[in-house]
Amino acid sequence: MEFIASDIQQYAEKFTSPEPDLLSELAAETHKNIALPQMLSGHLQGRLLSLFSRMIHPKQILEVGTYTAYAALCMAEGLQEDGVLHTIDINDSLQDMVAKYIRKAGLEQQIKTHLGDALQVIPTLPGPFDLVFLDAHKPQYCDYFDLVIDKVSTGGLIVADNVLWSGHVLESNPDEDTRGLMNYVQKIRDDKRVFQVLLPVRDGLMLARKK
Repeated sequence: MEFIASDIQQYAEKFTSPEPDLLSELAAETHKNIALPQMLSGHLQGRLLSLFSRMIHPKQILEVGTYTAYAALCMAEGLQEDGVLHTIDINDSLQDMVAKYIRKAGLEQQIKTHLGDALQVIPTLPGPFDLVFLDAHKPQYCDYFDLVIDKVSTGGLIVADNVLWSGHVLESNPDEDTRGLMNYVQKIRDDKRVFQVLLPVRDGLMLARKK
C-alpha cells in the first residue's frame, strides 16, 4: 500500500533539505547489500528526525533498533556538543557496517552502540532522555514505552516508527506485529502523561511528547 504517491514523495523530497552525502552513501550500501532495505528511514523521514533533534537539542537520545544506523546519524545532528546517543540492536551481523559509518561521521564518542535485547538493556541506561526513537520488535513497543517513559525528560519526545504498518492496522484479523502496533497507539492515546500525534509519514510515526 502506498500512503503517498511516488511522484508526491519525490516532490516532497525535492523541497526538503538535501540528504547529506554520508547518508546517501549509507543508504546506497544498505539497498545494495543488506536484507530488507525498506527498513531504512530514508531521506524524508531522516530529515524529519534530524529536525526534531535540532529543535530539541538533546543531551541524551535513545534509539531502540539500530539497523544500519541511518536514523541514529540523523538524530545525532542535533545533539549537544557533549551529548550522547545510545542505540540498541539485537542483531550482531550489522555491527561492522554500523561502526564504519559512525566512524566516518566522526561520532565514535557520541554514539554508543549496545548489542542485546532492548528489554534487558534499557533498564541499565540511566537517562534522562530528551529524544527516544522506537524502531524494533513491534509486539514489544508497549514494553519499550513502559521502560522509557520515566526516563524521558519533561518535554521530551518519543517517536515510534511503522505504526501504520503498510495499512495492516486497518485489517479485521491482524497478525502479532500489527496487534502490537495497534496496542501501542491505543496505549499512547490513553496515557495522560503525553501529548500525541500520529503522522502518516512514510509508514507512520507516532509522536508522544511528555507533559
